[in-house]
Amino acid sequence: MSVHDVLSRFSPLDPRLYQIISLGTLLSYGLLWLRFDVPVSQIAATFGAALLAQYAGTRWHRLPSYDPLSAIVSAVGLCIFLRANDPLTAALASALAIGSKFLIRLNGKHLFNPTNLGLTVMMITGLGWISPGQWGQVAWFGLLVVGFGSFVVTRAARADVTLSFLGFYVGLLILRALWLGDPLTIPLHQIESGTLLIFSFFMITDPKTTPDSRAGRLLFTALVALCAFATQYALHRPHGILWGLLACSPLVPLIDRLCPGSRYDWSTPSTGTLASPNTVFLSPSPKEICMARPLMLALALITGLLASNGTASAFCGFYVGKADTKLFNKASEVVVARHADKTVLTMANDFKGDVKEFALVVPMPAVLQKDQIHIGQPAVLKHLADYSAPRLVEYFDENPCVRYELLERRMDAMKSQAPAAAPNRERERALGVTVEAQYQVGEYDILLLSAKESAGLETWLTENGYRIPTGASAVLHSYLKQDMKFFVAKVNLGEQAKLGLTHLRPLQIAFASPKFMLPIRLGTVNAESSQELFVYFLTKQGRVETTNYRTVRLPAAQELPLYVRDRFGDFYRDLFTQQVKREDERGVFVEYAWDMTWCDPCAADPLSEEELRSLGVFWQESSGQASKAPQARSVFLTRLHVRYDAAHFPEDLLFQETSDRSNFQARYILRHPWTGTDDCQAAIAYRRQLPERHERQAETLATLTGWNIAEIRKAMNLTAAAIPDKDAWYRWLWND
Repeated sequence: MSVHDVLSRFSPLDPRLYQIISLGTLLSYGLLWLRFDVPVSQIAATFGAALLAQYAGTRWHRLPSYDPLSAIVSAVGLCIFLRANDPLTAALASALAIGSKFLIRLNGKHLFNPTNLGLTVMMITGLGWISPGQWGQVAWFGLLVVGFGSFVVTRAARADVTLSFLGFYVGLLILRALWLGDPLTIPLHQIESGTLLIFSFFMITDPKTTPDSRAGRLLFTALVALCAFATQYALHRPHGILWGLLACSPLVPLIDRLCPGSRYDWSTPSTGTLASPNTVFLSPSPKEICMARPLMLALALITGLLASNGTASAFCGFYVGKADTKLFNKASEVVVARHADKTVLTMANDFKGDVKEFALVVPMPAVLQKDQIHIGQPAVLKHLADYSAPRLVEYFDENPCVRYELLERRMDAMKSQAPAAAPNRERERALGVTVEAQYQVGEYDILLLSAKESAGLETWLTENGYRIPTGASAVLHSYLKQDMKFFVAKVNLGEQAKLGLTHLRPLQIAFASPKFMLPIRLGTVNAESSQELFVYFLTKQGRVETTNYRTVRLPAAQELPLYVRDRFGDFYRDLFTQQVKREDERGVFVEYAWDMTWCDPCAADPLSEEELRSLGVFWQESSGQASKAPQARSVFLTRLHVRYDAAHFPEDLLFQETSDRSNFQARYILRHPWTGTDDCQAAIAYRRQLPERHERQAETLATLTGWNIAEIRKAMNLTAAAIPDKDAWYRWLWND
């Protein structure tokens, strides 16, 4: 049977064909340009399991023909959204999605959107996760999705679903912004989400799981939008649109009874308007499609993926240097230890100047008790920063004439103002400000404030010696509308002198809240330039990522010229700047993600159980040993680095913990050439390829940093004659 014979069995009107092409194009864009971390084995598992499940369901229900199109649509959707640690999880999600069409049915229709059900079950079980910020906020990408999506939903006669859902949901976002007093750049940022657009055009529009009538679909999309909005902004849970669709799907049979319409047929797409008794719908008669071929294809895909699923080897390098936070001006560091809804926040900054000018104002979800506030240890924070810093490692080429056994190399552990005057109560009442609590903790005077109006709060802070940037009132208003309190800290000069301190120690606060976020908007008000933020997450399950901005791994494991050893700080600073530009200054970058029990290579010893506890890791059971040696269990460290300003980061950072425990480090390699005098054939071939290797290293350095390639070659002592011409016609004529 030819491909033409197979394709001829499907109506050219079938919108699923166009949906497959559109989603396939978006997936290719994500894999090739955005560097989605979706291995070929996971893609093969997803498609193989979907085709197998469709085949099994077809046989079980004794359907007249095998129709793989819906299964392929669901498989592409799962590849776009689902992230998992292994291909078997992807296969399970795919089988569950397709199987639900045959198992969970009512009134002749399957109840749940297959892709949506597969995704949400994987999230509930913790087997997989979704990265909603993976597409970033790129205007032309949004136009691409809208263009493809408009074509598909028009062919499927479901444009009303997309338009009504976006109308309801975007309307709620704008109303929320107006109520909070936020600039419209915030809902615009939320609307630009690629995940939202793909959901609106390709998932919620599934004709088989939406109501049959147009009136019913309008009611359905309004309910989904409302549930999604409540999940996202009242329950403070990510992926609100997916949970909203899952919650409202069981209502479709009821809506169909209230607002009846004609049943949808893929071969004759219609809006669902009930036809008159004399109307005849023309559709091609179904023909049997050979089931053996798709069955064998599915088995081959799954077999291939299992065979290709290998394990990664260790790095085994010598650590020689690191790029620490001191490379960046205006850098703040935050450690977030979080499990369930409990959070311990450690805040430090590089404040320089008269400590009388220092003030810290942080929005908080609740009023804190004094024992929820603590002074952190700078040495522990520095240890964490050193342990997770981007690093430079070096390797030494072996004698190509001698076959050495692999030797395990282990590096030795590297030793590596007067108290504020009592506030005027009458003035507080006039401004609508309430001091909910007041503490002295170490060298800090702490206030917990609530307020009725942002202007009154801004005035109160200014009158009481807190230097608040002009224009902060609008941001304060937004936080007040969200019923947040304000944690305010100033340095008590008398206590600081009494303690003999010459620096500001980190502040720590412990609280419980479903909100997993960091408020950065106050720091961008009237900021003269962009600011650097390093966030270290200590979690139990796995890696942390942002949900409202794109989280990107830095390029790593790149070979560099040897002279970079003395310029590693300059190299890393310029590399980071280049990556920021590549992501249109809207990216959040992963510098380190690793299980805290080990490291390879180590820039510093892993933190001990005692040190982790001091940073807020409360879920570890004590080993009962007094040793300070590394004993971390169930602690995963994620280090994120973001350069932000108000123009590119209009919204606070929102996070989610994933089940991803794969290891990553921003690691760069120096590879020393072998300099022996042996003259075997292997040595001759080795020396011949060295100029080409050096040229690759020079090109890599220029690409990563934007440095001038000619200056790099000069620093490497590469002459024009030494640079090989890869395309020279005579290059491979002689082997001597």
